[in-house]
Amino acid sequence: MKIRLYHAKIARFTGTPHVTEGELWVEDGRITHVGAPRADAPAFDRAIDCRGGLLLPGFKNAHTHSGMTFLRSHADDLPLAAWLNEQVFPFERQLTGRDIDTLVRLAILEYVSGGQTAMFDMYFHLDEAANAAIESGFRMVLVGATNDFGGSARETEAEYRHFNALHPLISYRIGIHAEYTTSEPLLCDMAALARQLHEPFYTHLAETKAEVEGCYARYGMSPLEKLESLGAFEYGGGGYHMVHLGEADFDICARRGLFAVTCPGSNLKLASGIAPVCEFLRRGIPVAIGTDGPASNNCLDFFREMFLVTALQKVREDDAAACDALEVLRMACVNGAHAMRLPDCDGLEPGKQADLVLLDLRQPNMQPENHILKNVVYSGSKQNVRLTMVAGKILYEDGVFYTGCDPERIYAEANAIIRRMTGSFSF
Repeated sequence: MKIRLYHAKIARFTGTPHVTEGELWVEDGRITHVGAPRADAPAFDRAIDCRGGLLLPGFKNAHTHSGMTFLRSHADDLPLAAWLNEQVFPFERQLTGRDIDTLVRLAILEYVSGGQTAMFDMYFHLDEAANAAIESGFRMVLVGATNDFGGSARETEAEYRHFNALHPLISYRIGIHAEYTTSEPLLCDMAALARQLHEPFYTHLAETKAEVEGCYARYGMSPLEKLESLGAFEYGGGGYHMVHLGEADFDICARRGLFAVTCPGSNLKLASGIAPVCEFLRRGIPVAIGTDGPASNNCLDFFREMFLVTALQKVREDDAAACDALEVLRMACVNGAHAMRLPDCDGLEPGKQADLVLLDLRQPNMQPENHILKNVVYSGSKQNVRLTMVAGKILYEDGVFYTGCDPERIYAEANAIIRRMTGSFSF
C-alpha cells in the first residue's frame, strides 16, 4: 500500500533532534521519501492531511510484560514481596495460552492508542503472544525469561531459532528472568548460549536493594558483576530497571555497551528507587525506556514515562537542567529500537520501516508551539495521538483501532479471565 502523509511537521533524529516541514511517503511497509513535495510523486492508495501535526518515530517500549494486563489494579499498595508471592505468582500459574492471546491483544490496544510501535516483551506462552502480535500487526521482540521455575539453555535456543524465523514482525533475544531466580549452573549455561550464538543478553538487573544484597551474600559481587564473570555480556545486551549500581557496574556497562532500560513508573510504585539515568548519560551508557508490566505500573503510557524520566532526574541530581527533554525523546524513539536490535525502526528516513506516530498539535496542551519536541515530553499525552503505524499499516487512527479484533470483546474476555481466577467481581 502506498500512503502519503502531507502538511506535516517531521522530527528527524539524525544528529540533534529537530523539526522540518514537508511530507512522508510509505510503500510496502517502508519509508520512501521524507521532505518537500515532489513532482514525480506516484499514485497513492491514500493521502492523509496531517494538518500541521507532528510525525515521530514510534515509541519503543523496551521492557514490558504484556500478558500481565489481567493484573492491572488487582494487587496495589502492597510491599514487593507480598505483591509477588501472594497476588502475582498464584494467579500467573492459572494462565492459559488462550488467556495470553486475549491479554496481549489488550496491551496492544493500549500501546497503539499511545503511539507505541514495538515492545520488548518478557512473559509466558510465547507462541500465543507472538500470534496475537502478528494478527494485530504489532512489532514484538520476545526476550527469554529462563529461570529455575522453567526453561533451559536448550529450550531457549529452540525458541531463539523458532521465533527469529517466524514472521517479520517477531524477533527473539536471549535472556533470563533475573540472577536471583536462576541457579549458578543455569546462569553458566545461559551465558554460554549467548556466546555460542553471538547474541546480546538481557535480564532484570539491580531493581531492588534486596536483590543486590542477596547476590553479594551468594557470590561476593553484584548481579551485574556475576553475570559479567560468566561471560554473559560478551556480545552486549542490557538490564531492565538498573536502579542500584556500584562503580564496577557502571564500568561494565560502559565497556560492554550495555543498554540501561529504565522503568520509572514501576520503580516508583514498588518503591524500588530512582535509576541513575544522568550517571548513565555522563558515562556514555545508552538509556531506553520501558513501562514494565500492567501489574506494577499500572498503565502502559509512554508520555507519563517520558515525563517521569526527566522529572525524577532533576530531583535526583538537584538540578532543574538535568536530563534534557530532547535526550528523553531520543530514548523513547531511537534508543529503544537499538536496545531491541531493530536498527530499521529508529528514524524517519527513506529505507527505514514505517513505524511512526502522528501527534495532533491542535490541542490545548500543545499550544503555543514554543518548542514542539520538548512539549511532547513535558506536556504531551495520549489525547494527542492521532495515528499509529507499524510496518506501513495503520493500527490506530482518530480513536478507531485497526488491529483485527473487536475491543469490546477483548475487554469482556479480560474481565472474565480475572473473575475466573478470583471467583468474584471486584469494583
